[in-house]
Amino acid sequence: MTEQSFMGGFSQLALGVCYYPEHWPEEDWVEDAAQMRALGLRCVRIGEFAWSRLEPQRDQFDFGWLDRAIATLAAEDLKVVLCTPTATPPKWLIDECPEILPGDPASGHVRGFGSRRHYDFSSTVYREEAVRICSVLAQRYGNDARIIGWQTDNELCCHDTAHSRSTAAGQAFQLWCESRYGNIDDLNTAWGNVFWSMEYLSFDSIELPFGAVTETNPAHQMAYRRFASEQILRFHNACCSALEEHIQNQWITHNFIPMKDTQTDCFALAAPLDFVSYDSYPLGRSEFLLGRDEPELARRYMRTGHPDYTAFYLDQCRGLKNRGFWIMEQQPGPVNWAPSNPRPAPGMVALWTLEAIAHGADVVSFFRWRQAKFAQEQMHAGLLRPDRSQSDAWHEIEDVVRVLNILKEESLPQPQAQVALVTDVSAQWVSDIEQQGQGVEAHRVTFQFYRALRRLNVAVDIVSHSADLSHYALVIVASMPIVSETLLEACEQSDATLLFGPRCGAKTPEFQIPPNRAPGLLEPWLNVKVNSVETLRPDVTEPFEYQDQVFQSRLWCEDLTVADATVAAYYQQSRPALVRKGRCLYLATLTDDAFLRQLLGDLLKEREVVICELPEDVRTMTRGSVTFAFNYGATAYTLNRLSDLPLNAEFLVGDAVLAPRGFSIWRSE
Repeated sequence: MTEQSFMGGFSQLALGVCYYPEHWPEEDWVEDAAQMRALGLRCVRIGEFAWSRLEPQRDQFDFGWLDRAIATLAAEDLKVVLCTPTATPPKWLIDECPEILPGDPASGHVRGFGSRRHYDFSSTVYREEAVRICSVLAQRYGNDARIIGWQTDNELCCHDTAHSRSTAAGQAFQLWCESRYGNIDDLNTAWGNVFWSMEYLSFDSIELPFGAVTETNPAHQMAYRRFASEQILRFHNACCSALEEHIQNQWITHNFIPMKDTQTDCFALAAPLDFVSYDSYPLGRSEFLLGRDEPELARRYMRTGHPDYTAFYLDQCRGLKNRGFWIMEQQPGPVNWAPSNPRPAPGMVALWTLEAIAHGADVVSFFRWRQAKFAQEQMHAGLLRPDRSQSDAWHEIEDVVRVLNILKEESLPQPQAQVALVTDVSAQWVSDIEQQGQGVEAHRVTFQFYRALRRLNVAVDIVSHSADLSHYALVIVASMPIVSETLLEACEQSDATLLFGPRCGAKTPEFQIPPNRAPGLLEPWLNVKVNSVETLRPDVTEPFEYQDQVFQSRLWCEDLTVADATVAAYYQQSRPALVRKGRCLYLATLTDDAFLRQLLGDLLKEREVVICELPEDVRTMTRGSVTFAFNYGATAYTLNRLSDLPLNAEFLVGDAVLAPRGFSIWRSE
């Protein structure tokens, strides 16, 4: 695929919008399209929830309205992204095939019709129906030059739909277990089913790991999560194949919410796609991350989102395919689905849009064009209000269009990082299954390392355990209880400094403690053994010492036996907290942000990576010779030419004074 075709036919950065022509009178479409073009939008996503309008009854298709909508948009030179409507199977299909509905994992009750994502990934009937509608659409529109590409489904696994307690899922899981383990004795041994008399006599007696009196076997849960991930991949790959069979000169993407929300191997999920997309909602997602554990930060960034949280997702998206990506949905105002739904502070919609571009996005598409006047999302803002008046975001988008017109003269290669954060979905699964302590979750641990690096003004690649690590100076494995031989091979082929976080190597693939104890496969690299683990209350911290400074240990603390290695930090009673052997380090505790910035700064300086600690509210990102600076704070910040700015900086947008919730962009050779 050429770079221009990857860009969707655009040679430069572009903006787009999500549109629902079926929600509005047809006489509004012409004016809508003209306004989109006048605003500076270039592409329009349509159709992801329109199955009942496309096929009102089985095999009775109505494409007339969609043909007219596409023609209306194309008349304004707007490129169309067409979606497969598989996220919302219509009522007639549910009535005809009720077995496609999923089972709620908690209650076992059937999750019924009346919302969205009401299908079971294990249903072969639904997989066939999904492939059928994808094929029908691709045959009709797969060679239509007005359509630049396709979005599959919508936010796979959103609303906690990765798992199902259905009959179909139960039967499919039994077959999966038989294929994986071969005979029932091997499964019983792998899972340790002798414990609590959980041994099975046959594969067809295996139940799903839900609904028990207390916790179910963690190995059973781990096997189920692997199975569920593979079912999701099988479904999505089948839909992609159905499109690929018929389309020409069109790309395929999917609007991810990585990594935690999919509960799936996102690297595998991205494999059949030309590039990935992301639905960016900084306020709602920050509330979910910070609201429980860090309420003070949640209050502080209520109208802006945390300065690192959106970027954390953006860098995950770039890492899934190691290339540019799209924002398929960008929040333009208050949403309707978070615990609270504040209005973005003035300037933030523009800031979020340019931040996405700074981290590697090629297109940013706003959700949605016009606020719905009915149904579940009528409290979700759009670029237009229901009466067609312009929302608060309108003028900010006009500002972004002016900035993009300046940037079109610049070369913007993808960001280059000297630091890699290695992730794997198995880390999330382990921490979900066996949390051991409140607040100890893999994605939160990884995010803490990420935000420490970003405060040091360092770009970060978020990569898989099988990635090439040879060009990084520092590789961090913040949380990976199941360490693979593949990762160790990649580490061997790199000369990077390697930092492993607590609990790394603590489990075998079948969720057992390794025969040699934690850190398992890492023991020869580090010469340490984990004797025991304690988890602390969230409101308790304990001091530990690093380079004659006192920091705080929190949540998770391991007791180590250290052989031929250097102890670099100590808990109380001189117990090892950080161990180093050559270029490999093992951190045995979760800790405070100040310690992580100190440790990571020291390791980066060793490798001669330039760092510069930024204020809490300011972040920068560089693409080629162009640097973007963003101020999440409520007060202005003046960039310092001795630290923040190179002496030869030439401002393209803004100046050395970053306005509150503002940005500047400069070029330096």
